[in-house]
Amino acid sequence: MQKKTVEQILLFKSESLPNSPARLFDKNFKSLNFPLWTQNKAKLIQEYLRLFEYITHHGTYIDGFAAPQNAAHEGMWAAKLVLEMEPKWFRDFWLCDISKIGVEKLKCLRASHGTDKRHVTVLTGDFNELVSTILNSGQITERTATFALLDQRTFECDWRTVVALSAHKRTNKIEQFYFFPTGWVDRSIGAVKTKETIERVKRWWGRDDWHDLLGMDGTRRAFHVARRFEEELKYGKATPFPIHSERRGGRVMYHMIHATDHAEALPLMVRAYRKVSGRSELLDTETQTDFHDLWARIENDEN
Repeated sequence: MQKKTVEQILLFKSESLPNSPARLFDKNFKSLNFPLWTQNKAKLIQEYLRLFEYITHHGTYIDGFAAPQNAAHEGMWAAKLVLEMEPKWFRDFWLCDISKIGVEKLKCLRASHGTDKRHVTVLTGDFNELVSTILNSGQITERTATFALLDQRTFECDWRTVVALSAHKRTNKIEQFYFFPTGWVDRSIGAVKTKETIERVKRWWGRDDWHDLLGMDGTRRAFHVARRFEEELKYGKATPFPIHSERRGGRVMYHMIHATDHAEALPLMVRAYRKVSGRSELLDTETQTDFHDLWARIENDEN
């Protein structure tokens, strides 16, 4: 059987997308050899959703930890960048944060971007408790293209919340962008001593085997988390994308787990990663990094 290219798999031809390259090849991850810095992670989210809305022509955006992590650099604020996207086809935004100061910033953002046709809802409190309010609102149906950004610092997002988001739709699940704190998870888990913090980590990981994460190779650990999205939550594809720190010599600080049921999604995410990391062109002389082969090697090592 002749191997299909991404172009043949997509429901929409790439020419319908803005600034589309002449051709994208299946299983091509060359640009992942070039780092995407932490200060650009919000731009990655914005660029990916901008590409995807050219297919869906609508969308609902959920941000569980939506306040800016660095108040001095609004260019790193994902909620703001997503609201500023053009064209403005996303209609519903759910912005949550537990910080009162952060919520005030979100309300200012709503005042600047909310209209009769664009509904921006700001919720104050623990997203793990508020997610049911969003899912039970009646606004997210089987036909609603929905994206949830879970940009937690460390242990803020309970696994039950990830499960709830994944189970809400029977087909084409809510797409999730789940940030895993690769750069400091060993230090954070190693500091867990009290009964309260142990329960906190159990809620975050959703199982009692969280100790097994200690000392695990960062890439292997990222694929382990991604595998849970596929095997436990039944997503069609979950892929970890590394987010590096330029100030720390290129060290991987986060892995963004991109979990999706859409056949178009992974090629678009690779394309967004290439663009934001500054490698929009494909060069045949570059060394290819293939996630599928890497995953196979990791599983062979484990077996």
